[in-house]
Amino acid sequence: MLVVENTKCECGHQNSVGTVLCESCGKPLLPSEAEGADTPLEMRYDGVARRSQKSNPNVIDRVWNFFSSVKIAIYLIVITFLTSMLGTIYPQENTFVNNFEPAVYYEETYGLPGKIYYMLGLSHTYESWWFIGLLVMIGTSLVICSLDRVLPLYRALSKQQIRKHPQFIHRQKTVYRQTVEGDPEQWAEQFGAQLKRKGYRIHRDGSSLLAEKNRFSRWGPYINHIGLILFLLAILARSLPGFQMDSYITIPDGDTVQISGTNYYVKNEKFIVEFYKDDELPETLKGTARAKLFKTQAVLYECTSNCNDPLKQPELTEVKQHDIIVNDPLKYKGLKLYQFDFDMTPRLNAVHPMLIDKQTGMSYGPFDLPMKDSALKHELGPFTLELYANFMEFALDSNGKPTTLSRDPVAPAFIFTVKGPGLASEGEPYMYFPMQKDKVKFAQDVINGALAEKIEIKVEGMENVEFSEASTYLNVRMDRALPYVWIGAVFSMVGLLMGSYWQHRRIWLRIDHGELSLGAHTNKNWYGMRSDVAGALKKIGITVDPKALDNGGNNA
Repeated sequence: MLVVENTKCECGHQNSVGTVLCESCGKPLLPSEAEGADTPLEMRYDGVARRSQKSNPNVIDRVWNFFSSVKIAIYLIVITFLTSMLGTIYPQENTFVNNFEPAVYYEETYGLPGKIYYMLGLSHTYESWWFIGLLVMIGTSLVICSLDRVLPLYRALSKQQIRKHPQFIHRQKTVYRQTVEGDPEQWAEQFGAQLKRKGYRIHRDGSSLLAEKNRFSRWGPYINHIGLILFLLAILARSLPGFQMDSYITIPDGDTVQISGTNYYVKNEKFIVEFYKDDELPETLKGTARAKLFKTQAVLYECTSNCNDPLKQPELTEVKQHDIIVNDPLKYKGLKLYQFDFDMTPRLNAVHPMLIDKQTGMSYGPFDLPMKDSALKHELGPFTLELYANFMEFALDSNGKPTTLSRDPVAPAFIFTVKGPGLASEGEPYMYFPMQKDKVKFAQDVINGALAEKIEIKVEGMENVEFSEASTYLNVRMDRALPYVWIGAVFSMVGLLMGSYWQHRRIWLRIDHGELSLGAHTNKNWYGMRSDVAGALKKIGITVDPKALDNGGNNA
């Protein structure tokens, strides 16, 4: 669109720089367009100037111009679509049920491409700063594109002049020109009455007329933009703490586990599973274990004190009990716990070992050593055990340093600092593996060196070992942004319907010395627009072929 320095129109109205049509009378303002030319006018935003057309733009204006460009918005959307595809090459980190070391997992599972995929940060594409940045830029473009267009459009439509300039009327896409006889005001009134029956709102100014229908449809695209903006804000809000959660927790029978990122704890009082009998299964499945029902008798607690103090036990208050089964989750204040899966493999919950002083033959204990949340200090006669580290699934990384592969007690290990008689005053490190297979696998006595000849920590009898019969897997979900996603979707749908099923139609008419000038415009469905004009003319005695109303046709 050509931008020129405008002066006052011949009607006396001062137009802003970038205005194509006079805001008052509608006369074309571009000097290259000759008087009386019959090419259709550019009617976007009714020819009103937008801020993005401002002359001598400053830095803020240039930023505004960048984001107000529809071309830039399309580029941003395409780039976002293409980059979002990168996140689908391999599974994202947050889609896995079990806890694992991502760097190890991607390399072992997918080889060198998986390692590169993880190193580039694509394993958490949708939480990355650059992907969120693209969404923010799209939202900014939607806001600025809308404001750059809706404000001028509102100004133009709210101040429409009834008596438009003849050049404006003659250069519409639908035009009719004819000589009429009789009282011009009466003629305009009769024509307006016919249009009124078709749902048009009529505005009169003597022998001039403006008929308008479905103006509200012009706001459809901008309502759609509002919906998209709400949708994007809701998606971005999911990255804020407490707005969205989709994780998995494993709870052995009788255990209580904190829901990560919240002050809530959930206890598995009892896990119950029922299997189909052979006579209830088809022949092909007989002899196999098929779960008929599995449920978790769960209790939800809220921490009220000592929630973040590792040296103190948290104080919990029961808030809800519920038997969780498939498709019947425990719900509380937006938090939902779904029954996901179960594991019948016994799990080690706790051991009650003894500390044996090999130099004197004395035994001290037993003491309680749960696999999770063990006490940090144990007093055993003259000896003191201070917990230094706890690994749920002990392993050595590529550098030979201790690490854990998961949070489940598959291969638990404890490192204590032992203080007591015959030991260094600052204490000596002692590694303890509760399970015999791990003691052998990782050579516990070799690791402990000389200290292994002085003391030993071991369990005496299976009565000092606690196992859980089963474990339940729960899917933890919370999405406080979801209602806003739906609100944005409703706004978008309303905007799409407004812009798709209705059209803004306008008809201008003026009679000067018996010469009728009629022009009509719509943003879509020109066949319907021509039909409305031809039908109204026919009702007052003028028969005209709708096709002849096209700009340039011979209407006389």
